Amino acid sequence: MFKRILIANRGEIALRIIRACREMGIETVAVYSEADENSLHVRYADHAICIGPNTPKSSYLNIQSILSAAEITDSEAIHPGYGFLAENAHFAELCAECNIKFIGPSPESIRLMGAKAKAIETATNAKVATTPGSGRILRDEDDAAEVAKKIGYPIMLKASAGGGGRGMRVAHTELALRNGYKMASQEAQTAFNDASIYLEKFVEEPRHIEVQVLGDPKHGNYFTLGERDCSVQRRHQKLIEESPSPFITDKIRHEMSATAQKLIRAIKYEGAGTIEFLMDKHKNFYFMEMNTRIQVEHTVSEAVTGFDLIKEQIKVAAGARCSLPSSKDIALRGHAIECRINAEDPDNNFMPSPGKITEYNIPGGAGIRIDTHVYQGYTIPPYYDSMVAKIIAHGSDRKEAIARMKRALDEFVIEGIKTTIPLHKKILENENFIQNNYSTSFIEQMGK
Repeated sequence: MFKRILIANRGEIALRIIRACREMGIETVAVYSEADENSLHVRYADHAICIGPNTPKSSYLNIQSILSAAEITDSEAIHPGYGFLAENAHFAELCAECNIKFIGPSPESIRLMGAKAKAIETATNAKVATTPGSGRILRDEDDAAEVAKKIGYPIMLKASAGGGGRGMRVAHTELALRNGYKMASQEAQTAFNDASIYLEKFVEEPRHIEVQVLGDPKHGNYFTLGERDCSVQRRHQKLIEESPSPFITDKIRHEMSATAQKLIRAIKYEGAGTIEFLMDKHKNFYFMEMNTRIQVEHTVSEAVTGFDLIKEQIKVAAGARCSLPSSKDIALRGHAIECRINAEDPDNNFMPSPGKITEYNIPGGAGIRIDTHVYQGYTIPPYYDSMVAKIIAHGSDRKEAIARMKRALDEFVIEGIKTTIPLHKKILENENFIQNNYSTSFIEQMGK
């Protein structure tokens, strides 16, 4: 097992990894920007090194600084968390060249599945159903218009690299497609330094359902740990996730799980990842993409399976056999829901709300878990993702999980900044959400 791991990330995921390592008897190294000097992940790590100024490019995306920090501290492995360098194949390669274990998939797997267009090609080769589309990178807007004409409107333009809803546009006409192509391409170039675009048929009224996977190729084991329904979104950014999905049947659950397992086995995938599907209102599902990393919402799967996915990631990376039984023996227990709490103002077009937290009280009680890196007196910097906390509520069934989440939201006090807590309260009171009658356009429709 590793003796020391560097965490190449910040915020709640860095703290989450530090806690898992401490329970495993592994020393940790936190890296931080000048803006994060007072973050909890810096306080609780065994060692901490400042790697640069405030901007991500100068710190958390600065590969040379991170590798230097790992070498100075004799770190045997690097855990990238999610975001930043987590799906950067070049970074994974450089880790290997420095004899530092990258806790995640191989660079080859990242290239096959981390870029969306390539992932669709890989899935197609594995005979997995994908949403009708270009199946490749588009050459230009004329190429896009020709493909769209064949499959029919509406279509969705997507950036091949990255995620988080950036570089995505829906088009109902050729004019909208041509305008959208330029904007999506420019946005993708700015966000990911990769202007590559592909397109898919736009599935109307879809549900977004993803399967948690864990690959252990050394021992020939490939696991699925149930699915998460991530359909409550705003501009393709997830707000609420739950497991199991209240929309699918046991038969579909088994088919989705088998499809996800087939894919990760085909590429000999190592570590934690997520296979994402779009499901139409007739319950047909299509492979959409893969996230070759741990997800923000991995906590929901932990709640219903009882397994610590960060610890399992570390075991697999170290060459040890993980603790999971066969996928068919992984039972889902009860129901779990996660609300992402962001420092944003829902009443002002979700404007980011950085600043000092003047009062802070986190909820507790049966079935409630809080993952956060903030505290009273902490100043949220304006340079990074706006998420400040995750609330995970677990109950014997969906009704109890919702009731516990509502109680937790009522108890959660964050003052000095604006947050999305009021929005989550409205969602959980909404009859369409309660009755499981919604799609990925739920938030837009709720505002009408």
